[in-house]
Amino acid sequence: MPAPQSPQPTPPPAPSSAVPPVLAEVVRSGFVEGRHRGSLVLLDADGAVELALGDVTAPVFPRSSNKPMQAAGVLRAGLGLSGERLALAAASHAGEPFHRDLVRRMLDEYGLEPALLQCPPDLPLDPEERDARLASGAVPDRITMNCSGKHTVMLAVCAQRGWPLESYLDPEHPLQRIIHEVVEEAAGEPVAAVGTDGCGAPLMAVGLTGLARAFRSFVGAEPGTAERRVADAMRAHPEYVAGTRRADTWLMREVPGALSKMGAEAVQAVALPDGRALAFKVEDGSTRALGPVLARALTLLGVKEPVVDRIGRAPLLGGGREVGEVRAAF
Repeated sequence: MPAPQSPQPTPPPAPSSAVPPVLAEVVRSGFVEGRHRGSLVLLDADGAVELALGDVTAPVFPRSSNKPMQAAGVLRAGLGLSGERLALAAASHAGEPFHRDLVRRMLDEYGLEPALLQCPPDLPLDPEERDARLASGAVPDRITMNCSGKHTVMLAVCAQRGWPLESYLDPEHPLQRIIHEVVEEAAGEPVAAVGTDGCGAPLMAVGLTGLARAFRSFVGAEPGTAERRVADAMRAHPEYVAGTRRADTWLMREVPGALSKMGAEAVQAVALPDGRALAFKVEDGSTRALGPVLARALTLLGVKEPVVDRIGRAPLLGGGREVGEVRAAF
């Protein structure tokens, strides 16, 4: 009788070849001239998947939607932060004067020079603020870059712990290892890949379901934990997270208890205080589809506040007048 063969390891699943569903349509003069595809997941109050469009388990780079987890990692590493300062640590700030002023104050408080920041020089993320800065003759700088709050607190905790400052963005740095653990714990799944974000920081990939679970875990965490402290600071000071003219701020101001954070390449995650949550990514990275898709997802979760209509409005112009819209298609 032949000897029994040892079972072979199961190969990893191949990437899905399915075409993602259409999440948004571009309608001009009643004619659909374009479509934005992507994947989206909604979780109910118990954390179960209520709706899944596309492959919601395939890993994506959440980009700045990972910032709450990065801020929680800084707290776990030992930095004492609260209020506006903690909100700014989790921010993609707009580069408005109050953002820039607080970054400078924090650098001074921790005895850090702006030159230590390893985020790239940039102009403000907010278009109005960018135009004003250019008109004034200002040039890109590191403090104005939308991730400067995050980089400031990363440097601060490294200085406090005696960890190397010059390598604070290395994925193997002690701080980045802590952040890696926070992401995996919050998402409830292993990090599938590590890349480099636009600001230079390590970027951990998880599935959209994991991203929604992470946000859900932050709003449901016990008071006083790093996760809950981040969620509470963001919700109490949303203008420090996103500025005065962006959807994350509007949503956290006007929907009680909501936690919201967008990321580059059209990623969005939101959690509500009762445990409902959502996450999505528009495949082509088009941010013009973010608002309509977010508004429709919130409606499906039962959010009825007027801000949902404001977030979802994405008009198209022709000849200087409104002739169409970008609208959700699910």
